[in-house]
Amino acid sequence: MAQTLYLRLLIAICSLSECIPHRYHYINMNKTWTGAQSYCREHYADLATVDNMNDMKQLISQVNNSGDIGVWIGLNNTGVYKWKWSMGDPVNYINWEIKSEANGNCVYMKNGKFNSQYCDQKQEFICYNDTIKGFIYETTQMMWRDAQSFCRENHTDLASVRNQNESEQIQKFINYTQISVWIGLFSDSWEWSDKSDSTFRYWISKPSTIPNEICTEVKMKDRGQWNNAVCSNSQTFVCHEDKLVLINESLSWSDALSYCRQHHVDLVSVDSEEIQRRVSVLVKQASTPEVWLGLRHSCALGVWFWMNGQMVCYQNWVNTTVDKSCDTVRSGAVQSEDQRWISLPQTELRNSICTRYEE
Repeated sequence: MAQTLYLRLLIAICSLSECIPHRYHYINMNKTWTGAQSYCREHYADLATVDNMNDMKQLISQVNNSGDIGVWIGLNNTGVYKWKWSMGDPVNYINWEIKSEANGNCVYMKNGKFNSQYCDQKQEFICYNDTIKGFIYETTQMMWRDAQSFCRENHTDLASVRNQNESEQIQKFINYTQISVWIGLFSDSWEWSDKSDSTFRYWISKPSTIPNEICTEVKMKDRGQWNNAVCSNSQTFVCHEDKLVLINESLSWSDALSYCRQHHVDLVSVDSEEIQRRVSVLVKQASTPEVWLGLRHSCALGVWFWMNGQMVCYQNWVNTTVDKSCDTVRSGAVQSEDQRWISLPQTELRNSICTRYEE
C-alpha cells in the first residue's frame, strides 16, 4: 500500500489548476430576477456566479442566441459599497494616504501609499502574471477598467497588494519614483446571489445609477458583456451547479471520505487559489470550527498528500511548521474563522466539503 502511494505521489504533477468551479445551465423560460433566483436555488445551486473570463466563456457557450433580450445572472446592487481586489483576494492590507469615494472608486499607488481616484483618469498600471508568479509594470496610460481588461487579456489581472513586501516589490519596479500606478483595488456595491466573494465584472459600460436598475443581465449581442436592468423584467436566465458542496454533518475524516465517495465524487482537493476562494465561501456556513479536506499525512513517507493522488503544491497552512506527529493518524481541515488549513486527528468530528463532479 505504501509503495503504491509512493508511486502515485512520484507521478503527481505540481501545477495550479485551471479548474472551472461552476457548471452552467441555460434555462429557456422567462422569469423576473427574483423568480429566476428561486428557480435556480430549487433545482441547482443559485443564479450564475462568474469568477473569471474562463467562466464567462463557459457561460456564453451555454446560452442560446437570445438576440437583444437580456439573460439574468446572479449579480445585484445592494447599495452598500465595499473595497475589493480585482483578483478576488481578501482585503486585509490597505495602506491609505487618501481614501474617499468622493474622489472615485478606483485606487492608484504612489510611494507605497493608496489613493482613491476617479476610474476614468489615465495612469500607468501594474499587472500580476500567475505564470511567472510576479508583477508586470505597464507604462502605457489607461483608465482603470481598460487597464483591468488589458491585464486580464495579456497576464492574469490588475495587481493585488496584500502586504508590505508586495508593496515594496512594486516600488522597485517603478524605481521608487513619484509615479502613480493603478492597482487592482476598487469599490462597488454589487453582490452575487450566492454571497460569493467573486469580484469579476464584465460590464458593457459603467453601470447606470437609475434606482430600480439593480439586477444584472448578459447581453449576447454585446459579446456576452453585462448591463444592469430592472429586476421585474421577465427574461431567460442562467443557473450554476457548484462543483463543491458543504456537508453540514459532523463526521470523522474517514467517514467524511466514505460519504463523499458514496454520494458525490471525493473529499475536496484544494490545489489552487481559485478552489481555496470557493472553499472559503462554503466554510463560513459550517456548524463546526474546522471542515475536513481531502488532505492526509503519511507517517511512513513523511509527506502530506491529496486523496486524488496529487502532491500538496499550493498550501494555506496556519503555521509554516505543520504538525506531523505520528502518535495519531492526522488529516487536514480548513478553519471556518480564517479559512487557513490545520492538522487534526482523523477521529475528530467535523463538517466536510465534497466535490460533486470531475472536469
